[in-house]
Formats: sequence, structure tokens, C-alpha cells
Amino acid sequence: MTTLTTRAFGRTGWQTTTVGLGAFAIGGPAWSYGWGAQDDDESVATIRSAVEQGINWIDTAAVYGRGHSERVVGRAISAFSAEERPLIFTKGGLVWSDDDTLETGERKVGHPASLRREVDDSLERLGVDVIDLYQMHWPAQDGTSLEDYWGTLVELRDAGKVRAIGLSNHDVDELERAERIGHVDSLQPPFSAIHRGAAADVIPWCAANGTAVIVYSPMQSGLLTGSMTAERVAALPSNDWRSRHEDFRGEGLRRNLAVADALGEIASSRGVTTAEVAIAWTLGFPGVTGAIVGARRPEQIRGWRSAGDIELTEDEYRAITDVIEREGCGEGPSLPAVSLSAR
Repeated sequence: MTTLTTRAFGRTGWQTTTVGLGAFAIGGPAWSYGWGAQDDDESVATIRSAVEQGINWIDTAAVYGRGHSERVVGRAISAFSAEERPLIFTKGGLVWSDDDTLETGERKVGHPASLRREVDDSLERLGVDVIDLYQMHWPAQDGTSLEDYWGTLVELRDAGKVRAIGLSNHDVDELERAERIGHVDSLQPPFSAIHRGAAADVIPWCAANGTAVIVYSPMQSGLLTGSMTAERVAALPSNDWRSRHEDFRGEGLRRNLAVADALGEIASSRGVTTAEVAIAWTLGFPGVTGAIVGARRPEQIRGWRSAGDIELTEDEYRAITDVIEREGCGEGPSLPAVSLSAR
């Protein structure tokens, strides 16, 4: 096993690698945000390769493939001893029924009984006795207050069914309301050089409150890997959600690929991959604990596993900012809040 850069995960006492493996895509195509067909054997090999290369946490969710991603993760980690096993982070609060069509989608449910059932289902699919981090995927839309669903997660943590609890896709007001009930161990917001809003509010809040931040989509679903082109986007299958998203269409796609080109120039000068520079860009912001990075094949991991070892200079950040501002790409800060020269 190789040694990767780690950071303290909030107040949990964990030291987690600055990159973790995201299991979004391996959920397969059978839900609203599927990435197309996946090979489960290859997915298992990818997860095991990530752990063998030193990555010590996996992020998944019950809704990814409507339970399928968790089952694949469970199968993969069954090969490891308790000492070797990575930390397992999952999410709940998006509920589906067996007769749902893709168009019906998932419902954002926070009812305490539903969440307790979801935790039990996730434990079974993952094949573990306790979930390391359980996160509320989105604010509930079933009439359940944040106080009720967060209070339920606090009770589950106190009961030992989960070791830590977090929020995903929640704003500062919601974080503050949750913190008054019980400490928010982590937040999972979207964050990349394209979508930068989290750097303006929730990431600084977390830094001030001892809450870990694991950002998702640091490569913006493949746009910032250096391998995405307009031709490749045009060939995406209809059951890949990206084929329908504005980030992958028209003028939005052109602007986003211009940012990818700017990252690629820095990567070329450093002798690293564009993906590593895209991830390193997020990790340079104070308060960011780690980045969730997806992979569907073992060889993809080698293209980003060392991103945590890269520290971008102030000049490099400014070169990327120049392109972001010229293209009018997204909103939010494009430079870390503190001087990079002080790092």
C-alpha cells in the first residue's frame, strides 16, 4: 500500500486521504442520474485497487443505482480485513419505490421512521455492522423539518449505528440550525473550478466550526479531466445523465472546456494530469478536507490519486482565474481566501 497525503476529518479523530473514491457512476443506469451500463466485476476491481493504492475512504449513497452501488461497494470491501477496510461514507434521504420509472425519480424524505429504515437497509447492502459516516443527501421535501431529520441522525450516532453524521447540499442557515442540535461532522457540497459557490459560504462556515468538507464533482463529472471533447459529449448514450445537462451542451460546454484547457496547460508544465490539477485546485481552498473522485476502471485511479501532493502556486491560480473571468464561467470565488504564499 502506498502513502497518500491525509488531513484531519473535522473532530472525528480520523486522518483521511485528500482524495476518496466516489461510487456514483458504478450504481449503473437504472435510475434518473445513471452513467450508462457498468461492469460490476470491473467496479469491484476498481474499488479494491483504490484501497490497495492507499485511498482510505469510499463515498456512495443508497440512491446510486437504487441500492446497487452500495451492494457493489459491500462486495468489494468484503475482501479486506477490519484493519485494511476503508472508511465507508454513504447518504440517505432520497427514497424510491420498486415500481418507479426513471422519469418518476426519487423523493426527498426526512421522516424519522424512513431514515431509520434507510440506515438498516444500507447496513445490509454494505455488509457492515456500523456506517462510518451517514449523510443526509438533500434537504427534505416531505414536510419533515431539518430539526426532526437531523435529530434522528444525532440519535443514530448516539446509538452507535453510525460513527459520524453529515449533510450534503445544505446551506449555511441549515448548517447552523443542525449544529444547535448536534455537531455536524461533515458537509458534502459541489465544488470545482466551474461551480465555485461553496467557497463563498459553506466551506468557510465549516472551517470555523470544526466540520470536515468533502467536495464532490471536483472534475465536474468529467469535464475537467482533459479527455472530454465536444465529440465525446455528442456520443454520450441517452441513459447517461450528462447528455441532458446544460454543462454539457452549447455555449456552456464551450466555456467549461476552455477552463479545462487552462488546467491542462498547467498540468503539461508540471508533468501531471489535468485531472490532478483540477482536484488540486479544490484542495487549495482552506477548509476543504478532501475531494470525492469517481472511477469506473482501475487504471483511471492512477490519473488522479496523487492530486493531494500538488500545491498550485498563486500564479497558477491566477492563470486559471483569468480564463474563468474571460469566459464568464460560473459564479463564486476562483482564488483561495488566504494568500497562497503563506502556505
